[in-house]
Formats: sequence, C-alpha cells, structure tokens
Amino acid sequence: MIHPLLRDSSPDCRDALPLHDRVQIALAIADTSLLQSLLTDCTPPIAQPHRIGSVRSSIGVPLEPQISIDGVLEFEEIYCVLAESAQFEEGVAEYTRRNGNQRGYLDLTQCEAESRTLGQGVTLAQAMAILAEAGFSPSQVDAILHLPSEAWHKSWWFTVDIEGAFTVPFLRLLRTRRYADGTFTLLYKDFFAQEPPPCFKSQSQKVLVEILKEPHQFQQILTKINYARQRSAISRALIICNQLSDLEARGYISQGISLYTADEIVLPVPADCGSCISDCPMRGRTDSPVLMCRQFCIQGF
Repeated sequence: MIHPLLRDSSPDCRDALPLHDRVQIALAIADTSLLQSLLTDCTPPIAQPHRIGSVRSSIGVPLEPQISIDGVLEFEEIYCVLAESAQFEEGVAEYTRRNGNQRGYLDLTQCEAESRTLGQGVTLAQAMAILAEAGFSPSQVDAILHLPSEAWHKSWWFTVDIEGAFTVPFLRLLRTRRYADGTFTLLYKDFFAQEPPPCFKSQSQKVLVEILKEPHQFQQILTKINYARQRSAISRALIICNQLSDLEARGYISQGISLYTADEIVLPVPADCGSCISDCPMRGRTDSPVLMCRQFCIQGF
C-alpha cells in the first residue's frame, strides 16, 4: 500500500534530503492527522481510527549510548466511551438479540469489579478536566463533584467487542470524596456482563518506528527492531520505507511488524497565501499569518 506521508510542491526540497532525513523531520513536525495515518493506514493496521485519542511522536529515541531507534509513536487507545440514552437503548437491544435472551439489563450487570481510583488528591480544575475529557456534560460534571458523601453517580458506557466496535454496554458508578484542603478523589466501580472493562477510558500505547535506508538487509533490520523491543518493552513496531519486495513484506509482517510505504515524503515550504491556488480559506489573503504550509501551490506546479 502506497500512502504518502506528506506531499510537497517543492522538488528542490525533495531532492535535497534523503528519504530517512525527510521522514524524521516530517515526523518531528507532524500534525495529528499525519500521525494517525501512520497508525491506521499501515499494513496491517496498528489501530482503528475511532479508537485513537491523542497521539504524538518522539524522534531519535536512545536505547543506550550510541544506539537509538528512529522514532516512537505514543497514542491513547480508547476502550470505553460514555453512552447517550438512545445509543444505550440500541446497544441493549443488540446485546439481547445477539445473546438470544430477554434478561437485558440483568445480564449486563451480573458481574461487579472492585472500586478503582480515577483521580486522587486532584484539584477542582483537574477533577473537572478529567470528567469533561471522559465525555460528561458540564451539568453532569457539576452533579458528580457535588454528590453527597455516600452517593454514587450512575452512567452507562460501551466497551469494545471482538472487532473493536463500541457495542458492549456496561454500568459505571462514580463517587467523589472532598477534602478540607480543597482536593478531590474520584472513584469508580463497573458492573458488566462477562469481561470487565480494561480501563476507565483509554490506555497509553507505544509503537517503535524504523525508517529503512537503502540498501538494507532484512536480518539486520529485524535484529535491530527486536533488540529495541527488548530494551524498551515496546512490542508494536512500524517500518516506513519506499519499497519492499513481497517476500520481505511477508517476513516483517509475520514478525508482528506493520509496514507504511511513503512514495513522497515532503516538508512544508514557505507559503505566500496571496499567490496560492490551493482550496483554502487563506487563499488570496495578503495579510495571512501562515508562514509554512504543506498545501502551498502556485499556478503551474
């Protein structure tokens, strides 16, 4: 699969740097959409688009003196989402149909997990941010933070099924403990049908990134990646390259390594919105604040 990381309108820039350097620079300044593309458009995909939260890249990560990996992608993989009322009713109906019974709500809450801490000793602002990021509305956040000491806030959520879709409903109870110094502790407890949700909402995941140079040897690249896996305790790995033979591709994939082929890795160039013809809200504006742009294009290029 050929999927360009970035396309540049400047052939001089493309020729000035080798592929390895272009990719590293591109990753260093990459926006979220590009980093998500690396995770979803590789073969096999590392993550599904709807399950990716925040994502960032680190370049030239040292493993030990004189040895480093080209990069590391770190992203939040989402496992649980807050359900809306209509969505939940549909989820229960689907669960009932799939499992061939009419117990519905009783089945969904037959197992109970131990209480877990969502935030301990956090400030009011931090507590509000945690709950808002989870998907609660401002009124729900206010209600949770002002619960009586022994009360619980009830909400329905979805966790992922075997295909990674948010279709498995479960019940979550939240409570708040307030302290005299103005801090809060947030606790939660889950009730579910079979398997407990693995986390509150998401888990941090990391991916090793290796950019192939030409020429390269399969055995050396695989040894480097496996060594990096061992040293960093990161199991997922991604190779970015121009071309691979079918045999090499099979070999890497069989070792749990995803592949992302970039035929044109390009950098942003100095932009002049007044002369740019790209379809963009800034097109034609001589007072545009944009200095660098990946879409900058003038007539004839």
